[in-house]
Amino acid sequence: MRFVISREALIKPLQLVAGVVERRQTLPVLSNILLVAEGNQLSLTGTDLEVELIGRVELDEPAEAGSVTVPARKLMDICKSLSDDARIELELSGQKMVIKSGRSRFSLSTLPASEFPNVEDSPQAMQLTLPQAALRHLIEQTGFSMAQQDVRYYLNGMLLEVRDGTLRAVSTDGHRLATAISDVEVEDGIQHQIIVPRKGILELARLLQGGDNPVSLVIGANHIRANVGDFTFTSKLVDGKFPDYQRVIPRNGDKTMLGDRLELRQVFSRIAILSNEKYRGVRLSLSDGMLQVMANNPEQEEAEETVAVDYEGGTLEIGFNVNYLLDVLSILNSDVVRFTLFDSNSSALIEGFEEPDSTYVVMPMRM
Repeated sequence: MRFVISREALIKPLQLVAGVVERRQTLPVLSNILLVAEGNQLSLTGTDLEVELIGRVELDEPAEAGSVTVPARKLMDICKSLSDDARIELELSGQKMVIKSGRSRFSLSTLPASEFPNVEDSPQAMQLTLPQAALRHLIEQTGFSMAQQDVRYYLNGMLLEVRDGTLRAVSTDGHRLATAISDVEVEDGIQHQIIVPRKGILELARLLQGGDNPVSLVIGANHIRANVGDFTFTSKLVDGKFPDYQRVIPRNGDKTMLGDRLELRQVFSRIAILSNEKYRGVRLSLSDGMLQVMANNPEQEEAEETVAVDYEGGTLEIGFNVNYLLDVLSILNSDVVRFTLFDSNSSALIEGFEEPDSTYVVMPMRM
């Protein structure tokens, strides 16, 4: 096995594929990436048994065909250390992969390609295609509220739901919920729900470039596969039932507050400085045309600020984790944000005034 490639052509797919590889592995071969050279194409594969990513690169000249696995981090660090215009020659010599570039020479240990695991295919349930920008937008609008290492394992990921010609993304950590929706071309009447694990969502987001270039999603019984340009991404699905998000979205709010998104974000950021570092609670006190934001902490320190808002609906006091509010205000793009409230014990519904496709729910805190 031997091939020659420019650093420029190798570095991007190598970084993306190596990103899937976990640093600590029980199986030594999972610290490696699989290199397969054939004709004028090189493919690189990385996996952690949950997520698999295959990248393909065109070679300038035909390769001596072969396949082998090499340490992912070491190969990436070597390529990153070379000059931008370097040409790299890789040749398998016995049990070693010899890497040459200019006056530099490296020899990496290898493991046979036959030891490298592949993510098994599952029967295909459905396929859909949408612009990369649309899928990336769904993930960006909702990804921040995925749970991390929650014992309710089905929350450690994102629900993707196909229904009535739309693709909806939903995530929740039990304290807040984010949902966004995009039109997608599917056959009428098709309904399908899957939960993609957190790592799968984050790796898929790294692949998506945006723009109108298409991403093809193939959804199976146990896997989701995405074809994005020269990359094929596969992730296992979470086997569990996602909460009924429709029941979580409050429908009975009779109090509406409209405010300038950037101004509210700045006010919450300032008041948060003196909130309790553990619970991050702030109190919102609403009256006609005014919002007062207050916080205190165990050191008896206090902060308060009043901001003009468009509000009618009687006085209301309600507490929130300020980080949850800031997350939503950071992800929305609208200049004006709408809070829909009912009482001090009910969740708030937050939406961008010009963004009907994204909805956020934040549970209140006892203050």
